[in-house]
Amino acid sequence: MRSKSLFTLLLILLFGGCNKEAPLYQDQFIAMGTVYELSVYDIGQQQGQEISRLVQDDLKFMEFAWHAWKPGPLGRINQLLASGAEFSINPSVMPLVIQSKQLYTSSQGLFNPAIGELVQIWGFHTDDPSNTSPPDKHQVQKYMRDLPTMDDIEINGIRAQGHNPHIKLDFGGFAKGYAIEQILKHLQQQGIENASLYAEGDLKAIGRHGSRPWRAAIRNPRHLGIIGTIDVKDGESLFTSGNYQDGEKRIHHILDPRTGHPVPAIASATVIHDDAAVADAAAMALFVAGPGRWWEIARSMGIRYVLLVDEDGLIHMNPGMAERVEFELPLLMKPKISSALKH
Repeated sequence: MRSKSLFTLLLILLFGGCNKEAPLYQDQFIAMGTVYELSVYDIGQQQGQEISRLVQDDLKFMEFAWHAWKPGPLGRINQLLASGAEFSINPSVMPLVIQSKQLYTSSQGLFNPAIGELVQIWGFHTDDPSNTSPPDKHQVQKYMRDLPTMDDIEINGIRAQGHNPHIKLDFGGFAKGYAIEQILKHLQQQGIENASLYAEGDLKAIGRHGSRPWRAAIRNPRHLGIIGTIDVKDGESLFTSGNYQDGEKRIHHILDPRTGHPVPAIASATVIHDDAAVADAAAMALFVAGPGRWWEIARSMGIRYVLLVDEDGLIHMNPGMAERVEFELPLLMKPKISSALKH
């Protein structure tokens, strides 16, 4: 899409195009259906290429292991969960199941990866969900009567068992964040101290970009360009869930587990957190929570920095986030600072 390419160019310029202090290795590749941009500061070309291959190998394995719709470890786990039989869970998937259960509880059920079957009913599991048609309302209503949750999955050591035949895990709501978190830890184990991994609006950074912090942009969900920029501190992640405008078309396939339908009345939700997986899941949960409950869910999930844009273009954020955003001028959307989250 033209808008995405322009946005990506803007970010490349924002992150490092003007740096002349030391070598900045950058590479771009596609994995898990997403364009990733790796930036490593103060590193040579040969080492940068080796690091890039390492990252791509990690992403390829994760895509294979965590894909809900293709043959692989998660696909097999979904079959076994639906059967109700007890089984040994694959170690490549176990950590995601455990963290998903924790995030389901802390989000008060608004982050619910157990609803993969509902995602499939809506056709959002395809490579191009924008071309799908809404399902029959009776089909959605029938599914919602037996809605599966992460509480329907019992974990005993390395053993797991499902207690709802409609369980189908879909980690699309936080797999990108989990992947980025693990990859940055892997890079640190390889001696990399200053790097960022960006994936179409989401970013985690370690160290610094030379004499300054890494910098991330918050995309404007209604227009080309950005709302503002934020300095991302060492170890922080910035993630956004959005209902973006692409010309005359809205791009949105986030389902509300309370209703079984796409979420209305919000344009985007952006959060900052040290754990990229938590940030990814929280951005989705706060998108579902909307303007009326975002502060409650943010507090429950331990999120200190939040910015929401509602359907009317009004920005909602807590004071901590307000202190960190450098807004682009002129800002057409009027900010509203909530005191619900003091920090």
